[in-house]
Amino acid sequence: MKPNIEISEINLKASALLLNTLLADEYLLYTKTRSAHWNVQGQNFIEMHNFFETQYDSLEVIIDNVAERVRALGHFALGSLKDFIDITRLIEHNNDFTDNKNILQTLLEDHESIVRFLRKDISLSDEKHRDLGTASFMTGLLEQHEKMSWMLRSHLS
Repeated sequence: MKPNIEISEINLKASALLLNTLLADEYLLYTKTRSAHWNVQGQNFIEMHNFFETQYDSLEVIIDNVAERVRALGHFALGSLKDFIDITRLIEHNNDFTDNKNILQTLLEDHESIVRFLRKDISLSDEKHRDLGTASFMTGLLEQHEKMSWMLRSHLS
């Protein structure tokens, strides 16, 4: 049964596509953050290991919330790695995770990319798709990624 929330089916579908694309981005970033957690090394190992765990825990909650928002709009959330790779706007490549600075920089770049994507998607959701709920939801995610970016930048300073 489709939701009756005064948003046309075309706009619901468009919002769901924006969210599924975001879901793919979030999942790829989650995977990279897990890899950072597993592969970090050096004198501040425990601090960085715990820091990355905190970040991937936050991303796991974000992923679940994005998928549930897609479902709330009456559409299906993507759920396969192939689908995620096909639609993500982030770059999947083999990062050199033997260098902690490189790990931090890679994750920072991805978070900042998601921030930029969200800024555009919020405007689309609000102005074009007339979906204020999704725009508001994405604004909350934007704030979370801005904070996570700040924390990564702080480790690089």
